Amino acid sequence: MKAVAEMKVVVVGAGYAGMLAANRVARKVRAAEVTVVNPRPDFVERVRLHQRIAGTDAAATPIASMLRAGAALRVGTVERIGDGVVTLDDGTGLAFDWAFLAMGSTVRPVPGTVPVGSWEGAERARTALAALPAGSAVTVVGGGATGIETAAEIAEARPDLRVRIVGRAVAADFTDRAHRKVRDGLAALGVEVVDDSLVRAADGAVHLGSGVALPSDLTLWAIVSGVPDLAARSGLTVDGDGRAAVDATLRSVDDERIFAIGDCAAVPGARFACALAGPQAAVAVDNLRRLLAGRTPAPYTPRYVARAVTLGRGAAVAQFTRRDDSLRRSHLAGRGGVVLKELASRGGKFGARTGIGG
Repeated sequence: MKAVAEMKVVVVGAGYAGMLAANRVARKVRAAEVTVVNPRPDFVERVRLHQRIAGTDAAATPIASMLRAGAALRVGTVERIGDGVVTLDDGTGLAFDWAFLAMGSTVRPVPGTVPVGSWEGAERARTALAALPAGSAVTVVGGGATGIETAAEIAEARPDLRVRIVGRAVAADFTDRAHRKVRDGLAALGVEVVDDSLVRAADGAVHLGSGVALPSDLTLWAIVSGVPDLAARSGLTVDGDGRAAVDATLRSVDDERIFAIGDCAAVPGARFACALAGPQAAVAVDNLRRLLAGRTPAPYTPRYVARAVTLGRGAAVAQFTRRDDSLRRSHLAGRGGVVLKELASRGGKFGARTGIGG
């Protein structure tokens, strides 16, 4: 290994995991030269994209304003990683001694829909939404947190629209009482809840599995599915979802110089969740420090606390969970739920900016 003073660290991706990792390395391994590679110059608060769509929050901050001294941004798209080099799509190569894969997850919308789980999709959705005249119908496909928050935010911001949410089982990831409060909150905002599956979106309508066709002037896809294919394209071992296979310490099973963190890492027991990005990044960086000091890296275990969804700007439901993500009976609703969700959202950005987390 090179001397620490010459060590180069490349972080691929500038979401919650990537930004926390970059700033934590810059803070704790001061002699390291850190380069963050990201397709855009902004840090996107993914948990606020529904607010961006509805026009109630910006959801983006320049990455350069968030990086600590010792870390720099390179705007670009990574084509491949391997053999100690991160290769960009313009042919440029960035040599590394250690790398962190933190590309996050992705959205694969069906034809006729606009994805809301990515910055580009959210911008398309925001523009299309702003152009809709009163009385138009908006359909949000996806009964999980992303779909619920998107439908609720739009309904509150645009009460002149007809908003519905379509999912096989809307708000299924909650206990019975919390489930009812989520659905009651959607109803209070005027959101029509349709427990059904989307077959196709075409001809100004959504065609459902039950055979029903409902008019839809804008159909938004709010289901996260899979990850970018960089790991697979680079020849790294991946699981069935394309996530990079890692050992217990979050290092690639193929290249011990590469850590994979966040949604793109195949961590047993981990689901797609921003709440896990920070803790994984913190453990990975601390393991790098252990390795540099000749110590044994520590294993990572997912630890869950709660699942929370906002229902517009003034209500939320937080479902508490056990560490293994199984549901507890207790939940928090109303303003208390709003405070808890907002603290979690702000905490994610705080960790990304400071490198503090875990």
